[in-house]
Amino acid sequence: MKRFLVIQTAFLGDAVLATSILEKLHAHYPDAAIDLVVRKGNDGLFTRHPFLRKLHVWDKRQGKTRALFKLIGTIRKQRYDHVINAQRFFSTGLMTALSGGKETVGYDKNPLSFLFSRKVEHQIPEPKALRDHPVKSDAVIIHEVDRLNDLIAHLTDASRPLPKLYPSAEDRANVDHLLTFSSDRPIRYITIAPASVWFTKQWPAEKWIELIKILPKDQRVLLIGGPGDAALCERIAKEAGRGEILDGKLSLLGTAALMEGATMNYVNDSAPLHIASAMNAPVTVIFCSTVPAFGFGPLNANGRIVERLEPLYCRPCGLHGYKTCPEGHFKCALDIEVARLTG
Repeated sequence: MKRFLVIQTAFLGDAVLATSILEKLHAHYPDAAIDLVVRKGNDGLFTRHPFLRKLHVWDKRQGKTRALFKLIGTIRKQRYDHVINAQRFFSTGLMTALSGGKETVGYDKNPLSFLFSRKVEHQIPEPKALRDHPVKSDAVIIHEVDRLNDLIAHLTDASRPLPKLYPSAEDRANVDHLLTFSSDRPIRYITIAPASVWFTKQWPAEKWIELIKILPKDQRVLLIGGPGDAALCERIAKEAGRGEILDGKLSLLGTAALMEGATMNYVNDSAPLHIASAMNAPVTVIFCSTVPAFGFGPLNANGRIVERLEPLYCRPCGLHGYKTCPEGHFKCALDIEVARLTG
């Protein structure tokens, strides 16, 4: 029996996309033992995951370095056949290099890639190149799941893997209970995830407020996010005169089940987008400072992209986003007309 370890300890959206590797490995090696390393906080995505034998959780709050070496010790005892590192950072490079795996695979941009037995080129456009030569709408874009597949193509094939999440019956029951408990209106709803870790990836609150005011009156509007997003959601709902705030009231898999049942999910270029893709849920994503050409857009036919119509000299300003607009005008977000989201 083959033993695989997949490493992805970055943000929530990255962990969701990494499920594409789990799906494809299981399809090609149905009897294999597949384990995964994630950061504390993302582990809720994988509760009772049907293809995972073991979930390793790196809890950095216990002391980042101490917890890292403790985890490496645990990993070494498993004697993995293939260790697949989906990140480009030193810490996971060290985890990979010291894993004791028979084969260690990772991206060439990882600072410790020279210690891996197999290096894979990481192909992602540079922001300046995209500013100088914007990608046409009909261009073929290398998605992040394609880059992830490059890590396992030699073990599987070249076809694109897709992410998938597995909410339990309990997760779905919690959604049903929350919706029926909070209102006697029919369970027909739209979700909005207005927040993002990065300010320049987040459509302004005023825009969300304007959008809610023109959404169909026969559908409930549910504002979702983490506990830290509550203040933003409360402001939006209050000023829009409409909206139910569900921040922190559902688990990660509960949120996935909620999004699956929505008539539409409105999101930023952030983790909820990838949750929607993993649930094959309808989604409209707004790209502000980032662009779809980076490879993080929706993956299914029911996904829709909305962005500034005309090129902007400073867009994209970076791969991830910034705490404030570097140019001070934030036109990449402010110039997106609200009507385009429902048209």
